[in-house]
Amino acid sequence: MIDLHYWPTPNGHKITLFLEESGLPYAIHPVNIGAGEQFKPDFLKIGPNNRMPAIVDHDPPGGGAPVSVFESGAILLYLAEKTGRFLPADLRGRYQVLQWLFWQMGGLGPMAGQNHHFTQYAPEKIPYAMERYVKETNRLYGVLDRRLAGRDFIDDAGYSIADMACYPWIVPHERQQQKLEDFPHLKRWFEAIKARPATIRAYEKGAEVSSTPTVNAASRSVLFGQTAATLKD
Repeated sequence: MIDLHYWPTPNGHKITLFLEESGLPYAIHPVNIGAGEQFKPDFLKIGPNNRMPAIVDHDPPGGGAPVSVFESGAILLYLAEKTGRFLPADLRGRYQVLQWLFWQMGGLGPMAGQNHHFTQYAPEKIPYAMERYVKETNRLYGVLDRRLAGRDFIDDAGYSIADMACYPWIVPHERQQQKLEDFPHLKRWFEAIKARPATIRAYEKGAEVSSTPTVNAASRSVLFGQTAATLKD
């Protein structure tokens, strides 16, 4: 059994996509990030960065004590290696997937996240910041669109953890001020993943946990502006 500490955000959805595709048994433990539950001591034992998702695998490969993993990219890699699925075994295929997984972790996710922040949540609208991140998000969409030209999925061999990492960050494309019609290969890929039964189940699970906006007037101070000093016991 895998305990999934989760909230329905793009990074949270990555993990339910994998778990629903693989059929691994898991239990969701909601971490309401808008209410500050990511700062609770029990959660910090497995998620020391004050961020979800995080997992605890009570049946790790090789047996022994439970294994905890935080960071969504690391979790996807762990689950792929545990199951032998969605990550090619050959050297070239493996690194084809891993480089796109890291591209999402280091590029698409952070840049789209800053896009969300400055266009949707910042108390002061800063034109330079908004333009900067909307344009960078657009550039990254173009990178992915070119990769998907002539391919069903990011990896030549088929659906992988790279697709699972990227897809949830494309779901809010309208809020990111992007038009999928401008990226035909990406749009085809997006619609194909959206229609997968496991994707439908994963997003239904997310809606069961919470269907209300995470960011509101009450949660802003919890989600934004924390420093090391403010988090000291």
